[in-house]
Amino acid sequence: METLCTEKTPEPGEFTDILEERRRNSDLSYALRTFSPQPYKGHPPTSASALHQAVLDSHYLRYVTQEVATESGEPVDVIREEAAGILEEMSHNLQLSFIRLLGYTLSKVFKRVFRRILVNEEGLNKLQQAIQEYPVILMPNHRSYVDFLVLSYVLFTYDLSIPVIAAGIPLMGMKLIGEILRRSGAFFIRRAIGSDKLYWAVLSEYVKTIVRTGSAPLEFYVEGLRSRTLKSLNPKLGMMHMVLEPFFKGEVYDICLVPISISYDRVLEESLLAHELLGVPKPKESTTGLLKARKVLEDDYGSMHLCFGQPLSVRELSKGRISRSQYNLVPRDLPQKPSEETQAFVSMVAHGVVRLQERGVVLSPWSLMALVLLQNYGGLALDSLAQRTAWLRGLALKFGALLDWPAQVPDEEVMLSSVSLHGSLVCCEEGRVFLLDEQGSSAAVSSVSPEEAVLKRAAVVLMCASYRNQALHVFVRPALVAVAMPTAPSSRKEDVFTQFKFLQELFSNEFVFVPGMAIQDFEEGCSLLLRCGALQISGQELTVTEDEQEIASFLRAILQPFIQTYQVVFQHLTVDGSQVFTERQYIPVLRSYVLKLILAGELHTYEALSSDTQKNVLHTLLRMEAVTKMKTGDQSKFIVNKADIQRIGDILAGRRPAQSAAFSRLNQGHARRSVRGGSTSERESRGTGELRKESGKCQLLFATCSLHVVERCWRLGTLPGDTYNKA
Repeated sequence: METLCTEKTPEPGEFTDILEERRRNSDLSYALRTFSPQPYKGHPPTSASALHQAVLDSHYLRYVTQEVATESGEPVDVIREEAAGILEEMSHNLQLSFIRLLGYTLSKVFKRVFRRILVNEEGLNKLQQAIQEYPVILMPNHRSYVDFLVLSYVLFTYDLSIPVIAAGIPLMGMKLIGEILRRSGAFFIRRAIGSDKLYWAVLSEYVKTIVRTGSAPLEFYVEGLRSRTLKSLNPKLGMMHMVLEPFFKGEVYDICLVPISISYDRVLEESLLAHELLGVPKPKESTTGLLKARKVLEDDYGSMHLCFGQPLSVRELSKGRISRSQYNLVPRDLPQKPSEETQAFVSMVAHGVVRLQERGVVLSPWSLMALVLLQNYGGLALDSLAQRTAWLRGLALKFGALLDWPAQVPDEEVMLSSVSLHGSLVCCEEGRVFLLDEQGSSAAVSSVSPEEAVLKRAAVVLMCASYRNQALHVFVRPALVAVAMPTAPSSRKEDVFTQFKFLQELFSNEFVFVPGMAIQDFEEGCSLLLRCGALQISGQELTVTEDEQEIASFLRAILQPFIQTYQVVFQHLTVDGSQVFTERQYIPVLRSYVLKLILAGELHTYEALSSDTQKNVLHTLLRMEAVTKMKTGDQSKFIVNKADIQRIGDILAGRRPAQSAAFSRLNQGHARRSVRGGSTSERESRGTGELRKESGKCQLLFATCSLHVVERCWRLGTLPGDTYNKA
């Protein structure tokens, strides 16, 4: 098992279509065939009832129930009964007969909605070996409800142990479906746990018992929620702490983490997700709703890719980073708060897994077309779109992207095929390709009000943007460098890096950055610009080459929707908004403000209507201490520091250098947050002046970067030559 972020992601040519065999052979024979996976250390899987009893009998849960009984004044037996009820509600009841039923049903469904489901068998072979040797944690990204089902389907197809899966409790409430999911391996977690000590204890002991026994691979979404924008989300660390604790306490020799990247040509929920971003309430999960939504089975959703990453050894990752001796001082069965060192390690691993998920994403031609079309709202001639997308394909490949591009097919045919697949968003008429309005026509309907017309247009733009977002991880680091260069006070590398670091902090809710890696992210961005000829380095001066201004301009344009949205929110809060507002007021008032600007022709970014981006701006301002949150009763109030927001806006626009007092405070605040999973560490706040002096930092770089990134850093002069030679 390799160190974090060092493996080479498989090329698309190494993927196998598992639906090809399903189309040739009987689905019933497939579901009823002999299923004989190789279990962990050859032990038979632990039954659901045995797992249930082991949790209830654990010393840890006995200790917590006694503690809760003392605090509440209730008898211990009453608290233990409550714990048993929580466990009954939560626990899975995995049964092979239901896996067979699921396999048969999903074969029918998947053959109908997907052209291909492609998996990299090399990754599956490594997973098979890991399952036999270690407790395995499957960590897929989360883009669709289909994610929940497809992994079990693939593992059943390849005779691998079926995972138990952490799922939201709303799924449990679906009549019949909830029970089928439970018997297919799902265990259900409440969304709002809060400070319920007993529930936390039952959940953590349940998860840790699964890991300790290795009874089945455990699957959970480190991002926590399904991404409504199809971008990666910053990881949630609660479940991550639970699954790693048995290793920290020496209860298992090692734990194996497997990042899994799931990519879609077209997502089943594309319209639903866009409307949620525009304020339409999310439909409640129900069996009736599922049956009503069966019309989606009539559409074509193209291909799906599942890339199983290199298994990661927690034991190897932890060497030199954490001391497990602290756990020897307290009995294993007692609750113990993790040290700052442990929290930082868990955060680094979680963020690193998300980055590995991004590296395994396979991009479709439509993702690149969406990047081009969203920079040309008026549409493009088909030949021009094909030319621009082909140019972008070359740039993406230079930047290390994985592409699923049809071989030996003319580019215009590839464009037309993608237009056909996404016919609800885009069309080609008279040789011109353009985005549709939501009603399916490029012309507005006269009976629709101006506000409704804007929202219909925004829905299509947000759907298109979600596919563009799948590709943003490829371009974001060089794009941040490209944005930093003209807004930095000078072209000196140190000034550009400081501006880059400010932008990275500002957009750390939009994009995933591994804590403590701003230096390496900057060097990677510079290196990719060097690779494509867009950057020239002369001494300590960084300049965009004259011949490749187009690349820098294109990369800046990728980030413009985010920059403009942040600037609009800043403007609203500093000029037109109230200095104090409640949580409930924020989104509706801001949405009305953005609508007004769009209707007046003062704003052309429909993405500014996205509630996720609007919330991200608020969270950023809270993190930067430009907005203060106060709890009053059942409501939260936000107090705006207009001067601080204005300073942040000035730095973003290049009107003020990032070394201002506001940015110094930003660094201080983020140094405190780095342990909790931020994007920059305290050690980086000293700037680039000390980079060459601190070869000790290279150890962290080797742990979280691939060797080609280390080589690039050395060539750019930020690693000592002897350190590179040791690598």
